[in-house]
Amino acid sequence: MVLRTEGNGRAVLVTGGAGYVGSHACKALADAGWVPVAYDDLSTGWRDAVRYGPFEAGSVLDRATLDAVLARHAPVAVMHFAAKTLVGEAVEKPGLYWRTNVCGTLTLLEAAVAAGVGAFVFSSTCAVYGEQDGLTLDEGSALAPKGAYGVTKRAAEDLLADFEVAHGIRHVKFRYFNVAGADPSAEIGERHEPETHLIPLVLQAVAGRRPELVVHGDDYDTPDGTAVRDYVHVTDLTRAHVAGLAWLLDGGESRTFNLGTGTGNSVREVIEAAGVITNRPVPHRVGPRRAGDAARLVSGSERAEADLGWVPERDLRAMISDAWRWHEGRG
Repeated sequence: MVLRTEGNGRAVLVTGGAGYVGSHACKALADAGWVPVAYDDLSTGWRDAVRYGPFEAGSVLDRATLDAVLARHAPVAVMHFAAKTLVGEAVEKPGLYWRTNVCGTLTLLEAAVAAGVGAFVFSSTCAVYGEQDGLTLDEGSALAPKGAYGVTKRAAEDLLADFEVAHGIRHVKFRYFNVAGADPSAEIGERHEPETHLIPLVLQAVAGRRPELVVHGDDYDTPDGTAVRDYVHVTDLTRAHVAGLAWLLDGGESRTFNLGTGTGNSVREVIEAAGVITNRPVPHRVGPRRAGDAARLVSGSERAEADLGWVPERDLRAMISDAWRWHEGRG
């Protein structure tokens, strides 16, 4: 049975609400007094991650189901996380990425406009900046995405701008850097199949769930030779989404925000921190570089702090500690 929320004025439709970031966003919304309606086809999400509001099964490509869900819950806003996100897969299956990330966003926007929803929070990515290696990237940096993942996210951003002009639906776009960590209470965490993100890969190696971690190159022009990325805690990230929602509902104009800490950590630093936190060795070996990997990608935005009052609170150690607590709880 689906919990009905129409008429309460507190519902927010969360597409991809059973996924990693989406489920954490649902918790953040519930903690702030909203009713998150998780909408997910469970192709990559997990039903047991939906804990903080009603669940609706469906695809963002299914207009009829979207219309029914929007009518049933009458949300005041949409948070759109549902997307295909694997860079390697995007090279092999560009059609899948254009269909899901662009056609899915278009279908969702059309349904939202028809339902009278005027606020849209969009999950984007720093991949829209492309391979601007070594630069500190802010919202004014040139957009030069490479590959179907970044290109389709850029196209979805363009759709939002066009729909605001045509239909008045205002939006906030969040361009993420490297999201990591887990809910500090260990209720939900990060799991993907296949897993491609560094911190869970490190912790799986520590726990013996994989034989070793492969470090993709140690000859970059960085202090220790391994690639540097800007890691932001998932709880900090989703707190920004709640602030973005409030910005729109308070009448704020459409805005774009980078979400990162402004501090980079190398692969070797992540491995060393994980070893200290878990008090276990991290089995690993150095392999060749991956094609297209940048040496350093770090966010330089201060806009989220200026406009939303958002400052990341959890550092790399907290990300690893929270993720490890959740991993241990899974056995």
